[in-house]
Amino acid sequence: MEFLANCLHDLTALGPGGVPAVMVALFLAGLAGGATHCAGMCGPFVIAQAAAVADRTVAGGVLARVSGAALVPYHAGRMLGYGLLGAAAGGFAGIVALGTGFRFVLAALLGVAAVLMFAQASARIAALLPRLPAPRLPALLERRMGALLAAPTGLRGVALGLMLSALPCGLLYGALAGAAATGSALGGALVMAAFVAGTVPALMGVALLGRFFGRRAGPGMRLAGAALFALNGVMLAAMAVRVVA
Repeated sequence: MEFLANCLHDLTALGPGGVPAVMVALFLAGLAGGATHCAGMCGPFVIAQAAAVADRTVAGGVLARVSGAALVPYHAGRMLGYGLLGAAAGGFAGIVALGTGFRFVLAALLGVAAVLMFAQASARIAALLPRLPAPRLPALLERRMGALLAAPTGLRGVALGLMLSALPCGLLYGALAGAAATGSALGGALVMAAFVAGTVPALMGVALLGRFFGRRAGPGMRLAGAALFALNGVMLAAMAVRVVA
């Protein structure tokens, strides 16, 4: 029972400060990816939601516009969906690593996460990776998503964010590798919540400014994103070395 409990809520598998360090790393990945990746991939969904609530916010001034662009239910749904994925990844990795005694599995997962983050930083490396399929959902879910986009408020917005957390995404896979490395369901959920929090500012920018945000991001934002991804990879790689040292 103690073993299963550790796989659920232990936060010490990576050593003192391990989970907070991964949370910081994935928050940085979210910041970098939000502006250079999520803004393009999830931008249409965000813009559609902002347009759906525009009539309610246009007469309310700046605060109302910012509140509408925050899309709190949508991001709550994303955090719930990604948190569940992180919990599943962390819990499963904990069972494998702690149940077999092969703690190097956690270091290997950190290494995988680091490589994926370096790949995000390097256009040359990314070009060598197999292309992911275009993000699609089953036809039934796509029809349901259309209905949710028409009125993305309250629980409908939460359901939309939860549904879209199932979209295939290379950046998500790197974050999930880091979540799995925590070795517990709670740790995995926490680091994925930090990752989602990092993506929120850029998606709010998209909701406020539409596609103008993406055009303004330009090469400078992509360069800054590459630097953050590289820093992220260094942090994760250093943690992997510390785990096996």
